[in-house]
Amino acid sequence: MNKAKKLVKNLITPGGTLSQRVVKGGFLVFFLRIVNQGFSLIRLIILARILSPNDFGLMGIALLTMSILETFTQTGFQAALIQKKEDIKSYLDSAWTVLILRGFVLFVILYFIAPYAAVFFNTPEAKPIIRVIGFSILFQAFTNIGITYFKKELEFNKEFIYQFTGTLADFVVAVSAVLILKNVWALVFGLLAGNITRCFVSYLIHPYRPRLYFTLEKVKELFGFGKWILGTSIITFLFNQGDDAFLGKVLGVTFLGFYQMAYRIGQLPATEFAKVISQVTFPAYSKLQDNFFKLKEGFLKTLNITVIFMTPLTGGIFILAPDFTQIFLTEKWMPIIPALRILVIAGMIRALLTTGGALFQGKGVPMIDYKMNLIRLLTMIITIYPLTLFFGMSGVALAVALGDFASMPIWYIETVKITKISFEEYFKVLFPPFLGTVIMCIIIFLIKLTIEINILNFVFLIMLAIICYITVMYLLENLLKIGILSDLKFVIRAFGDMQK
Repeated sequence: MNKAKKLVKNLITPGGTLSQRVVKGGFLVFFLRIVNQGFSLIRLIILARILSPNDFGLMGIALLTMSILETFTQTGFQAALIQKKEDIKSYLDSAWTVLILRGFVLFVILYFIAPYAAVFFNTPEAKPIIRVIGFSILFQAFTNIGITYFKKELEFNKEFIYQFTGTLADFVVAVSAVLILKNVWALVFGLLAGNITRCFVSYLIHPYRPRLYFTLEKVKELFGFGKWILGTSIITFLFNQGDDAFLGKVLGVTFLGFYQMAYRIGQLPATEFAKVISQVTFPAYSKLQDNFFKLKEGFLKTLNITVIFMTPLTGGIFILAPDFTQIFLTEKWMPIIPALRILVIAGMIRALLTTGGALFQGKGVPMIDYKMNLIRLLTMIITIYPLTLFFGMSGVALAVALGDFASMPIWYIETVKITKISFEEYFKVLFPPFLGTVIMCIIIFLIKLTIEINILNFVFLIMLAIICYITVMYLLENLLKIGILSDLKFVIRAFGDMQK
């Protein structure tokens, strides 16, 4: 009990060297994502059993409409503030004022375009949902700009509290509402509750009090960096949401509901791990941008940890996808399996790309991330229509995967330019976890042929997969003598130090 108390105290207390703060931040952000997605997964299972794919499709249309406006008016101010070396206090009021104005404009636009969005997707039920969801934009706009310091100074203990309160509010309201209403409005009320709570908590947890004040010079300076974030956000949005819009229009709202469920599960590990990596490493790279050797070392450690965790997660979801779907989501969701398997592989590639994105932004060259995402988008645009004609919903997923693969050459070339990492160094990091995952998947596949799938056997297969992967990685570590687990051991030692 005393050790647990010491660990919690050390985790939530800022300070220490940059490496210690990064490890602390990593654990906190990772823990936050685990808690968030734990609640989200439970919420998803409950809602999926009560609501229909059509309900999820309606919510998807409303969120898509809102995301279009948010993305095309993205300022990139927060990233610009984090990347700055000097104190950012003089920039906060101008940034907050612009965000407030943007929020009101988006709310009004969303209210008036709701009928047209409903007509476009041939779903009149989406009109009131889109209008009500617009209120979430206002609460996001009024959020205390002072919370930018949490990420800039690696104070992820406070970021954890800020994010978790919204997640908890979303969970409680959405689950309570679905048991009463049994319709799509449960999703809407949960989303609003989460954003309202985060806005309120942002003023409780940070002492800064923004005021309406605008300095054009400050805004221009922030936008000089932020314009690349805007460009990247637009391209990323078109890539991430373009498949939804295309599928919803061509195949209908029910197939959109199926696809979004497949996307949510298939991209879950990549999305969450990528968020952890980018939130922690971007501000760390910003502080190390002038130290070549530390920057290279940090990037290699980040890449190593990413592939060690992400490859077995990807393989596990791929091999156990049918069993998970049948046990937890029920038979009605089984059509998502082919698309889910494609998307989880795409998610693995996306996690690798994110390691580069954080490096490029931290180094002050966000235009590289922009180019990388532009290639992803163009590849998807070229391939999505013919692939959908031949393979339906799975064709959309395949177009997304091809887009991720197409941007890998830029990721490799530009990371090598910045860090001077050799092909051999990359091979030592990437190959062993891939081999370990392949062996793990083969073993699990053979075991599945001999047992009946139920919840107990499903848990058994997960435990067996973990044991297989750890065993193979340990053997490779000792046979090849290439130190593939050295960075993991570094994190474990740092975690041990936090308990002292």
